[in-house]
Amino acid sequence: YRDFSRHFDLNHGSEVQQELRSGFNRLNTAFQQISKEKETQYRYLEKMLSLIDTGMLAYEIESGAVSWMNATWKQMLLLPHLKQLHGLEKRNEKLYREILDLKAGESRIVRLQVEQDTFKVMLTATVFITENKRYKLVACKNISDALDATESKAWQQLLNVLTHEIMNSIAPISSLADTLKKQLQQATPSLLLKEAGIDDLELGIDTIQKRSEGLLKFAHTYSQLNKLTQLKRQDVPVFSVLESIGQLMAPTLEQKKIEWELILKDPELKLEADVNLLEQVLINLLVNAMEAVKGQMNARIVLSAFRSAQGRVIIKVADNGPGIPEELWEKIFIPFFSSRKNGSGIGLSLCKQIMLLHKGNIQVQSVMGEGTAFLLYF
Repeated sequence: YRDFSRHFDLNHGSEVQQELRSGFNRLNTAFQQISKEKETQYRYLEKMLSLIDTGMLAYEIESGAVSWMNATWKQMLLLPHLKQLHGLEKRNEKLYREILDLKAGESRIVRLQVEQDTFKVMLTATVFITENKRYKLVACKNISDALDATESKAWQQLLNVLTHEIMNSIAPISSLADTLKKQLQQATPSLLLKEAGIDDLELGIDTIQKRSEGLLKFAHTYSQLNKLTQLKRQDVPVFSVLESIGQLMAPTLEQKKIEWELILKDPELKLEADVNLLEQVLINLLVNAMEAVKGQMNARIVLSAFRSAQGRVIIKVADNGPGIPEELWEKIFIPFFSSRKNGSGIGLSLCKQIMLLHKGNIQVQSVMGEGTAFLLYF
């Protein structure tokens, strides 16, 4: 009954039959046209949804049967075509639970890990009914790059203002403290003996001077950090970069009795990067790793590089230190935040800024009591 290609012969039969057949032919032609238009619209919509950078999944709520998913969903999450939503549970349990919990019209940001890649996605959902069945349509968009860029810009703007205000306010205070200290030191011995509070005064001036110099150093450090705006990109063999870093850091690692390993399964692996800045990132990460395993038995650091399933080049610096609590994973990249007592909070912030300039990213993975890994995504 769906075959509208049949054509009735108008050359035979009575006039009534011919008129009836003509009506059927016109009806078939109309249905053919409607069917063709619907098929064209369906193919157009299917093609359009397959090209967008947002993953889309539709499933029947009651049975969990997946009715449709686009290519982006499969590529982003490294999934095969799913017949049942339940099939997602074994592959990515966190995403599976989030989808079930997601209400119609709700949006939420979720941090996902897919093999070696960690990123944030925006999940949104809507519910619709067709043929008396309720379906949930879920959209999944990777927003890590957008969030990182926005966050970086916001920090830069805030710190620009803070730096300007600090420089303008502290410079004269530091200069005045220095002048007062010199005048105090030039005072006659008799005056120093008569004035009981002179020692406290000198101590106070010293404190003001030291804190002023510390704040000026803070402002100067950030101004240097904020000068990173351009890259000198070139095609770089990953092996040459890792080998160079290994040769540079090997003496220090041996001195600290830290076991060191370089792993590169594909010696032909290449990436496009600013070599000097990339080496600076790796040095910062290795210094942090050495600090993490300091005083630890069987201390070990591994530097490796590989291509992910998504085709991205990843450089990984891993240690077997005590680990980083999950609540600090995002804070450690904030400018001037440090979990170490004497840390400047500049190193990881600088690493992140350099990676963002490369249109890449840096992520941390850590298990308490087992170790930490920093991954550079290109």
